[in-house]
This record gives sequence, C-alpha cells and structure tokens, in this order.
Amino acid sequence: MAAEDVAQTVRQISQQILAAGELMSGAPLALVGIRRRGEILAQRIAAAIYAQTGRNPDVGALDITMYRDDVVGNRSIIIPMGTEMNFRIDDRAVLLLDDVLHTGRSVRAALDALVDFGRPRFIRLAVLVDRGGREYPISADFVGRRLEIPDESRVRVSLKPIDSDDAVVVNSIAPTTAGDRL
Repeated sequence: MAAEDVAQTVRQISQQILAAGELMSGAPLALVGIRRRGEILAQRIAAAIYAQTGRNPDVGALDITMYRDDVVGNRSIIIPMGTEMNFRIDDRAVLLLDDVLHTGRSVRAALDALVDFGRPRFIRLAVLVDRGGREYPISADFVGRRLEIPDESRVRVSLKPIDSDDAVVVNSIAPTTAGDRL
C-alpha cells in the first residue's frame, strides 16, 4: 500500500466505525492506540470522526511493553515509552487501534493493560491490516485490509511522523539456519 492507499484505508475504517453506530451512541468515546503506530492511527481516525460528526473523541496511547508475554528470553531489551491517557475509561466506549493483527498476542497484552485504567462499557478493535495467523481467539471489529500471507512473511507498516512515509509492505523473511544464530 502506498501513502494514498493508507489514507484511503484509514478513511474506510472511519466509515466502518461511524456505520456501526454503537461507538457513536450514548457512551463517551475514547480511541486508544497501541504504541507506536496504533497511536498514529488513533489520532488519524479521531480526526476523521471529528471532521464528519463534530464529535471530538479522547485519544490516548497505550504502552503494552510490560504486559507482553515475550519480553523475556533472547529478545533485546525494550524500554517502555509509557502510556499517555489523560482520561478515565470507566463506562466508556473504547476503540483499541493497532497497525497489524497477526497472532493476537499484542491485543491480549493491550486488553490486560487497559483494564488497569478502569472498566470500559465495551472495547472494540480496529486494525489497519489483518494478516491472519492467530494464536489467540481474537478478531478485529474494524479492518482496513485483510491479507493472507505465509508465516514466513512480515507486514511492515510505516506511518508519518514516526517513519519517513506512509506505506504497508510485505517482506519475506529468510528462514534461519543453525549457522545464522549468534
């Protein structure tokens, strides 16, 4: 996906959210993006919702580093960036956003982290790309693009201002051999 495709997909997700209606009814709306690219998507979707409805949802960024189940082992040390939510989520409609849904582990960690901030009325999930391959029984309520790609491939999402451009690229990952390990 090139930059315009990403922008169009964000607009599509915003339209799906508005069409669903339940997020726009009654309960105050909060968009919470999983750090880093999920928070960019949350900001962009909030802007699209505001442009179409005049309703300005709260937007926050959720750091799931300490809730992940893969922070131990041979992975490099990840320094938490911190969660930025200047609102409570009690009795609110929460839209959780992430760039790519794959195994479901990041979303599981995000759900664990979210409940530490209160008890929302409900939580819905929106993702830019759903690539399949779940390890947890998690599915997105709002999906920009669905891709069926092998586990040996990786979906790389680039979003400004974190990256130099907006794009989604699928890369093949070469299988490692015993000689490749450090």
